[in-house]
Amino acid sequence: MPPAFFRALARTFHTQTCEMFALTGSVPVFYLSSPITFPMLTSRSLSLFSVIIPARDEEESLPSTVEDIFRTFTASGIPHEIVVVDDGSRDRTWAVLQELKEKFPTLSPTRNTGDNGFGRAVVWGLDRSRGDAVIMMMADASDSAADAVKYWQILNQGFDCVFGSRFMAGSKVSDYPRIKLMVNRLANFLVRIGFNIPLNDTTNAFKAYRRTVIDGCRPFLAPHFNLTVEIPLKAIVRGYTYATTPISWRNRRCGVAKLKIKEMGSRYFFICAYVWLEKYFSRGDYRRKDSAPAWGRSQAVGIGTTGDSV
Repeated sequence: MPPAFFRALARTFHTQTCEMFALTGSVPVFYLSSPITFPMLTSRSLSLFSVIIPARDEEESLPSTVEDIFRTFTASGIPHEIVVVDDGSRDRTWAVLQELKEKFPTLSPTRNTGDNGFGRAVVWGLDRSRGDAVIMMMADASDSAADAVKYWQILNQGFDCVFGSRFMAGSKVSDYPRIKLMVNRLANFLVRIGFNIPLNDTTNAFKAYRRTVIDGCRPFLAPHFNLTVEIPLKAIVRGYTYATTPISWRNRRCGVAKLKIKEMGSRYFFICAYVWLEKYFSRGDYRRKDSAPAWGRSQAVGIGTTGDSV
C-alpha cells in the first residue's frame, strides 16, 4: 500500500477520537479535529424550504408523514412547500395525496411520468420545487421533522449543506435492521477512507442543501438510491461548506422497504468511483470557484454538524 493510504487511514481514526461539541447560535453542531479552520460562509438568508419526498406505494405512510412535517414547520415559522413525488405507485398513493392536499395547503404533489427510480424521483422533485433550500425526506416517517427544523436553522447560519448522522454522539436510532446496519457501517467506513472525510453517514438520504449546491452538482447520474451518496460527495469534493448534526431515525411502521441491498451494491460503488475520480484526477475543474483549496481535506475536515437509505 502507498504511504498516502496509511496517512489517510490514520487521520480517519484520529478524527474519531477527537470529536468535540460546540454551540453555534442556538443549534448544536459537532466538529471534528483540531485546529478547526472555518471557510467563508454565505450571509444570504433563505426564503423557502422545499421538502422533497419520493413515494412509491406509500398510501399508509404518507398521511402521518405529511401532517407531521406541515405542523412542525408551521409551528416553527418555516416557509415551506412539501413536494411529494409519486414514483409509479400501484396503490392509492396519488389519491391519498389529492385528499391530503385539501388539508395541508403547502403540499404540492407531482407524478413522475418518466422512468422510475428513487434517484429519478428525487431529481423530478428538485426540478419542480421552488425553494432556495431543499431537504430530502423519506415517505415512511423514518426522518424527524424536528431534525429538519434544525437543518433549516443551520443552513441559515451560512452553511451550504447540512448532513445528519445516525451514528454520532446525541443521535437516536430505533429498530435498525441488524444486517442493514452491518452493511451501512462497512460502506460508510470505506467512503470515509476513500475520500478522507469525517462524515460517517454518507449513505443516508436525509440531507439539506442550498439551491446553489444542487445546481453546482448537476448533472446527476444516479437513478436509484445511490443518488444519496452522489450529491453529498460531489458537494464535498466541489468545495461546498457543510455541517453535520446528530439526528434521530426509526424504522418504518407500515409499508414495504424499497431498498434492495443486493441490487444496489454495484451501483453505490459506481457512483463512489465516479466522484472519487473527480476528486483525485479532475485537477479541480468542477470545484466552486470561490472555495478554499483545503476545504474537506485533513486540515479542515468540516463542521462536524439520516428512510430506506442504507
